[in-house]
Amino acid sequence: MNKQRREAVLNNYAAQKILVVGDLMLDRYVYGKVNRISPEAPVPVVHVRDEIRQPGGAANVALNIQSLGGSATVAGIVGDDSAGRDLIGSMVDRGISVDGVLANGAVQTAVKSRIMAETQQVVRVDREDPAPQVTTVVKGLCDRMAELVVGSTGLIIEDYGKGVICDEVVKAALAAASDAGVPVGLDPKDNHALEISGIKLATPNYVEACDAAGLPVGEVVDDLAEGGRMQEIATRLLGKWESELIIVTLGSHGMYVAGRKQEPQHLPTKAQEVFDVSGAGDTVIAVALMSLASGSSQIEAAELANRAAGVVVGKVGTASCRKEEIL
Repeated sequence: MNKQRREAVLNNYAAQKILVVGDLMLDRYVYGKVNRISPEAPVPVVHVRDEIRQPGGAANVALNIQSLGGSATVAGIVGDDSAGRDLIGSMVDRGISVDGVLANGAVQTAVKSRIMAETQQVVRVDREDPAPQVTTVVKGLCDRMAELVVGSTGLIIEDYGKGVICDEVVKAALAAASDAGVPVGLDPKDNHALEISGIKLATPNYVEACDAAGLPVGEVVDDLAEGGRMQEIATRLLGKWESELIIVTLGSHGMYVAGRKQEPQHLPTKAQEVFDVSGAGDTVIAVALMSLASGSSQIEAAELANRAAGVVVGKVGTASCRKEEIL
């Protein structure tokens, strides 16, 4: 892509209205400094100096869309609790539409709390309900799907394995998107089989791709080598999900791209420095689907997503990316 072409695609992001359906979480980052080890146990004592709360999970995909100049609406479940109110408020503050967010007192809002000593994560504390419990309260979300899709230029199914993305929700989302002629992107979760077909894009990581393809997890380097399994993995996923494009994210090895109109290709990583890979997959699905909706080719969408991922892994914490940073 030359500069003019990149700018043309990125400028079209402003016209994109993306519905993100998935597991919503509140990310808490507690920052501090470590000067000593606790006398009570062999653990560091973190003196807290700051705390940040921001949208996580599927909400971070929406945050990436907003940061890139698009308009995002989220659809998901939160608890009728203080964390749920904090999450909704955090999304509203960032311009994300919460028209599809339902609060339900039968579940608690998923919260990931990361204790950070400078840039080093000391421990993560999760609060969440079992996925089957969350799945029992998704009917209201299914009932609203057709209404929420209206006016959208794309739909992302973001599965974090917390219970919202189940066959009932997927069926409702795919039906609504098909009726509205809206392209669908899938960011799957390993060990979570779903009935999915007829999508525009899927962005599994290597482990998720192996799992969905029904193959054991091997070594990325071996599978990328001549005679390796990467092409077979991608081919199986193209058939299984009836997807037009598969982007397998490979961490420090970049990504592998294969599509019905795209010859398989390995794109090396574009990261300059890697501080934190949290949320990089959220950025990839957001950029790739927005690019396709903005008129890019399949390989152009992958290249832009690869560049964006290279930006966010250079930031500490679950991060998003701006158009200027990609350019």
